[in-house]
Amino acid sequence: MSNEHGNLIKSPKQLIIMVFASFFVPLIIILLLMVFVNNGKRGDSSTTTEQLIKPVAQLNFKDASTPKELQTGEQVYKAVCSSCHATGAAGAPKFGDASAWAPRLSKGYDGLLSSVLKGKGAMPARGGSSPADVSDYELGRAVVYLANSAGGKLPEPKAPAPAAAK
Repeated sequence: MSNEHGNLIKSPKQLIIMVFASFFVPLIIILLLMVFVNNGKRGDSSTTTEQLIKPVAQLNFKDASTPKELQTGEQVYKAVCSSCHATGAAGAPKFGDASAWAPRLSKGYDGLLSSVLKGKGAMPARGGSSPADVSDYELGRAVVYLANSAGGKLPEPKAPAPAAAK
């Protein structure tokens, strides 16, 4: 039998050193990795934690017996119309673009409101809003706001009569 490959450990002292090295070297490597990973995460940990556990949505409960607050034309525009009319998506005339609104303004308020309520081209009926969320009067105010931004002179629509008490 050939003895070309001899033992690396030739004394009990070398054995003890190898046992300690095989235990402490991986431990030191793990510790250094933990320090390296945690270096990038220094900062306000409470804000980070709050952002991580914040709710996905919120519920707003409203008393059904209270009268509904009517939105202005600008509020309806920002909530419903701006997603297309701010950028001109799907051929929608941009907010304040007089040349794009000129042919539409010739239809007058009733024609514009009819287009909004029924839908036209890529625009869905009511601009995609629900009648429970946005009333016809509020959509009319948004029509006036959009048209007047492009140089139209449409008057504000008349407010609907308040509902009779039951």
